Amino acid sequence: MPRLHLGSWVDSGVDFLQSHLSWLFDAISALVTGLYEGIEAVLSAPAPLLLAGILAVAAWWLRGLLAALLALAGFALVDSVGLWPDAMSTLALVVVATLVTLLFAIPLGIWASRSDRVSATLKPVLDFMQTMPAMVYLIPGIIFFGVGVVPGIIATIIFSLAPGVRMTELGIRQVDAELVEAADAFGTTPRDTLVRVQLPLALPTIMAGINQVIMLGLSMVVIAGMVGGGGLGGAVYRAIGSVDIGLGFEAGISIVILAMYLDRMTGALGRQVSPLGRRALAKARAAATGTAKVWSHRPQPVLAVASAVVLSLVAGGLGVFGGSGKSQVNAVGGAGVENIGKGRKVSIGYIPWDEGIASTFLWKELLERRGYQVEAKQLELGALFTGLAGGQVDFQTDAWLPVTQSEYWKKYGNKLDDLGSWYGPTSIELAVPSYMKDVKTLADLKGKAGEFEGRIIGIEPSAGAMGILKDKVLPQYGLDGEYKVVDGSTPGMLAELKRAYAKKEPVAVVLWSPHWAYASYDLTKLADPQGTWGKGDGIHNIARKGFAADEPKIAQWLSSFKLTEAQLTGLEARIQEGGKGNEQQAVRGWLAEHPEVAKLA
Repeated sequence: MPRLHLGSWVDSGVDFLQSHLSWLFDAISALVTGLYEGIEAVLSAPAPLLLAGILAVAAWWLRGLLAALLALAGFALVDSVGLWPDAMSTLALVVVATLVTLLFAIPLGIWASRSDRVSATLKPVLDFMQTMPAMVYLIPGIIFFGVGVVPGIIATIIFSLAPGVRMTELGIRQVDAELVEAADAFGTTPRDTLVRVQLPLALPTIMAGINQVIMLGLSMVVIAGMVGGGGLGGAVYRAIGSVDIGLGFEAGISIVILAMYLDRMTGALGRQVSPLGRRALAKARAAATGTAKVWSHRPQPVLAVASAVVLSLVAGGLGVFGGSGKSQVNAVGGAGVENIGKGRKVSIGYIPWDEGIASTFLWKELLERRGYQVEAKQLELGALFTGLAGGQVDFQTDAWLPVTQSEYWKKYGNKLDDLGSWYGPTSIELAVPSYMKDVKTLADLKGKAGEFEGRIIGIEPSAGAMGILKDKVLPQYGLDGEYKVVDGSTPGMLAELKRAYAKKEPVAVVLWSPHWAYASYDLTKLADPQGTWGKGDGIHNIARKGFAADEPKIAQWLSSFKLTEAQLTGLEARIQEGGKGNEQQAVRGWLAEHPEVAKLA
């Protein structure tokens, strides 16, 4: 069968669109970003409990007193675990994606309901959009729009468009044909028939479609977090990357609370706008007695609005506006430290590798002491380089060059500036516990796949080390048919190493030097007599093109930045001791003991 180069054709198409329609993508990106930031600003303006109270009043009006109390308790829980700003970012993302989706879905659904040919044409397209793995949409998304919320919103729109179109078409087609004929018989125009007969009767089904759009949007938030979408999806992604069960559970339960609230409220709104639904609700209220009547009590709309206004005024009087819970910029550090940044924003991208986390939060702390507002974004390696090349990320501190990440440098190097190496040389290797006495070199792995269950525990699949291992190291030593490299993450690899080491089980992992694992475990670096891993890299600071001109002082600091192995492993160990989520506090403690590093900026 001849090889169809379908992927190459798609690549060429994406390159063509990027080079010829970049103005259009920039305009879409600016529009979506502006809409998102506007909604997020509105949601973040009130204090968390004030907004939770307003949302609870809405729940009271739509579903009753019990729903209001549960909503208030749920949002209070989100605030109590410190994820309120992330929840509002996620809500803003879902609102924007839903609004834009409905802007396209409802007209398309109406068109499809009035034309069998349009319906037949749309059906396979919608099937394709809904069944294609949603993550695939992110690849062209980050190329066209860069990293951030925009590719996440665009991917969400494409993924959730189908139910909006289908439910609108279904609702209109389900309207009794005799009613439509009666309207026609009385001389009603097709437009009036649609607006005054079909759409009102189809409203419950359309609202069910809107509910599905919102739920699919929420299901996309984790995927959006992989490309810098932030919010609760970013928190889940950070938890996955660091195997942080606690953070993962907190972020997950926050998503569930948000999803349940939106699901119940849109469902109740659907009944509220439908004449049949209102009659059913009125009957249910009339039949309720005793406690059930109290819990299902719903205020009149005027009372609900008045309650929300009173709540806002009381909160305003107490001065609780503006405390959105977002972390504030670190105080400019002490006497004699010049406020150079004056609040200017700087973004640092990083991948969850130990030296990357350590150096990123070190620079975040140093720059915040100088008055900069620093945002640290955890990204996939490919998305990180794409974000740097596109200017959405200012710099990163963990580029392994010239060997390990040479493919990325070859692709994006002309759009980046290398600010120099701050550590080197490094090495990449396979490592096994030292109790594997008969495994000292890569060649010694030959014929021992049974002991290792045929697995080599890898790290992030986008890491350059993984490509070298699969493409060069294993074939060179005849191990490619014997072992399977398990893609995963650095924390996942370290967790597997810890588990196997505790049980004295055989395990082979991808590791590099320097790394704190060598100090924590007695490990053997497998010798590479054929030199397939290549020469050691330097760890470089890489910035977007033009960053040095925009922020010459930071570029100067980064260019002169150096750490010794003792300093780097000590900083990594302090962050490990501090635990997940306390990276910057750990850096502050470490800097107090290393004033020579604090003076670098």
